[in-house]
Amino acid sequence: MDPHVDPRQRDNSSPAEPTDPPPRMTRQQTLTLISMASVNFSSMICYSILGPFFPMEAVKKGASQTVVGLIFGCYAVSNLIGSLLLGKYIVQIGAKFMLVTGLFVSSVCTILFGLLDRVPAGPVFIALCFIVRSVDAVGFSAAMTSSFALTAKIFPNNVATVFGSLEIFTGLGLIMGPPVGGWFYQSFGYEVPFLLLGCFLLVMVPFNIYILPTIDADPSKDSFFQLLTHVKIVLLCYVIFTLSAGLGFLDATLSLFVMEKFNLSPGYVGLVMLGLSLPYCLASPLMGYCTDKYPATRSWFMVIGGIATAAGFCLIGPVPFLHIPSQLWLLVVMLGVIGASLGMTSIPTFPEIIACAYEKGFEEGLSTLGMVSGLFGAVWSLGMFYGPIVGGLITQHLSFEWAAAVQGGLGFLSAFLLALHYLCQRPQSTPEEGRRQTEETTPLLND
Repeated sequence: MDPHVDPRQRDNSSPAEPTDPPPRMTRQQTLTLISMASVNFSSMICYSILGPFFPMEAVKKGASQTVVGLIFGCYAVSNLIGSLLLGKYIVQIGAKFMLVTGLFVSSVCTILFGLLDRVPAGPVFIALCFIVRSVDAVGFSAAMTSSFALTAKIFPNNVATVFGSLEIFTGLGLIMGPPVGGWFYQSFGYEVPFLLLGCFLLVMVPFNIYILPTIDADPSKDSFFQLLTHVKIVLLCYVIFTLSAGLGFLDATLSLFVMEKFNLSPGYVGLVMLGLSLPYCLASPLMGYCTDKYPATRSWFMVIGGIATAAGFCLIGPVPFLHIPSQLWLLVVMLGVIGASLGMTSIPTFPEIIACAYEKGFEEGLSTLGMVSGLFGAVWSLGMFYGPIVGGLITQHLSFEWAAAVQGGLGFLSAFLLALHYLCQRPQSTPEEGRRQTEETTPLLND
């Protein structure tokens, strides 16, 4: 009996009874889910800890505001390069080894970053910030790329549902990082937040060595360039780019806009920004479940989510030509709309790229999943690099309202192009193709 065949397809003579309970997760799947949740949470809390206090400390050490921005930006660039390289060679390196090594590198870099206040101010401090931050980004890209690939390998029928559920822990890490880091910094100084979280991340290393499965696979001859020769994959990459660019733009500009426009303290600004992250955390599992249960709706979920995101960005200011007065309640509501619509748009993109790659003849297995994971991480990092820089320039020369409107325009363009492509391709699809695409999501790994 072939272990790679879906059990529901092994015996066509006796149809499954409608009262059969849904299959329970295997032990391997349960342990993998726990592992991925720990990776997402610990990695993101270490990533987001810098925001409240590092810029101020860096300025004290002789770094200008521009240099501080470049220190943050080098993380995205290194993450982009690391995602592409590691995604390509995940089979040769080994997914489990890559994830564990990435966690170890990130933990060491987090601890080292906490010791940089002891080095001389000026060029030495700045150079070490760039080096440690860049290496940390490569470690982070290794952990996340292998995490994405392993999750898709072990949960082939429920990729979006699992990713949506894991985004809860990603969101928790992003939410808790700034307040936890700020509180430890205020209470104990610069070093303690990094040392504590670095040690916490270090504990995750033996934990994941113990519970993560080892998956053997053969390398593929396919490449990133072959992925990007397909129009739909390019459009999906553009969707991912607009999402991360919007988030990067808000990270860099929203707090200053809210403080200046509504005269709020940093504490209240943090509460306002929860209006973005909480709806995203709540919407992601629901969107994952819906897109797995009804895979044909993935494209329309992304289109509707893109339109809603565009509307949210245009009204968050609001854009001047609408002549709507800026009000705090409207800003909070629009942040909630953006957060929920980001979940609606981002969760289906990864399984949709996987399905499209298999449809175009890519080999089913860890090698393709690694390339898709690397591509996803690279495009996301590109958006996170673009968003703060371009959004910051537009804000500086025009206003936050116009910069937000530009981000909304990018989101609307992605929704329009995706809808146009979907409508043009839909008449060409047949029931047989739909059945074949469904069969491509049968489990790749069964215990």
